[in-house]
Amino acid sequence: MILDIVSPEAKLFSGQVTSVTVPGVDGSFQILNNHAPIVSILEKGTIKIAAPSFNFSKEVADKFVRVNDQTYTLGITSGTIEMKDNKVIVLVD
Repeated sequence: MILDIVSPEAKLFSGQVTSVTVPGVDGSFQILNNHAPIVSILEKGTIKIAAPSFNFSKEVADKFVRVNDQTYTLGITSGTIEMKDNKVIVLVD
């Protein structure tokens, strides 16, 4: 599935991922390939991204924390997520 993470300042990430875990208002939840369509509000916490490879621009690379070769995290204060047709869009603050 495709994941786009966008902040008011810049597009932070865009790429093919295997899963994304986000901090929902009722607790963290994970989205995998072929997940049902969903729109949800996110609260302060950490987005966990699993992908076969990562390619960050120099301007935003310092916002991500490397867990291992296939997992990175991103701290957020709030946001919104939409999953539809194997495309995930996350708007973050």
